[in-house]
Amino acid sequence: MVSVKDNFEKIQSRLAAAAEKSGRSLKDVTVLAVTKAASIPQIQEAQALGLSLFGENRIQDATPKIAALDPGLQWHMIGHLQSNKVPEAVNLFAMIQSVDTVRLAEKINSEAEKSNKIMPVLLEVNVSAEEQKYGFSPEEIYTAIEEISVLESIQVLGLMGMAPNSEDPELRRAAFKKMKNIFSVCKSIKKDNIQMKHLSMGMSDDFEIAVEEGSNMVRLGRSIFK
Repeated sequence: MVSVKDNFEKIQSRLAAAAEKSGRSLKDVTVLAVTKAASIPQIQEAQALGLSLFGENRIQDATPKIAALDPGLQWHMIGHLQSNKVPEAVNLFAMIQSVDTVRLAEKINSEAEKSNKIMPVLLEVNVSAEEQKYGFSPEEIYTAIEEISVLESIQVLGLMGMAPNSEDPELRRAAFKKMKNIFSVCKSIKKDNIQMKHLSMGMSDDFEIAVEEGSNMVRLGRSIFK
């Protein structure tokens, strides 16, 4: 059986090569380990390798893992968040990467305010314009940022997106390139609670392409824990 250690060493080598193609190095790319299908021992093995950032798609899956593991780990919500689950998400996670509507941002802001905290978030962009995906359209993201910028208990730290469901790597590359262009424009927005630091794009099937096109955070599950 291939170990988490073996998988992660291969990933680091591939990440380093992809980063070099975009004029960067391995240290410029953050790995978020997606624990959807990972066991507690596997997550502990990943932590022993130096991974400290983990992501979950669903609150009900995250809750027992977070309770059982080292409290020093950082957890991000990366799946679609229903408004009725916002109070739990604000309490559980260090960041919510999947803010896909202004209404959801407002709900997060309200709950964070009640807890006297500033909630870091990423705004999800549906760059591939696929109906089955959530997120702001590329055309509406800038207006959305303007509306969200007045929310004092949220801090927007970047964007998150996914490539289209296609086997064609060039279609994925085009989506990542478009996402990077949107991110670059957003970085010029001067608002107190908007700091475009993280471009979260790239998963197990396409993280190398994403990094070549400018991603600085990749969300990897199967490639680490398979």
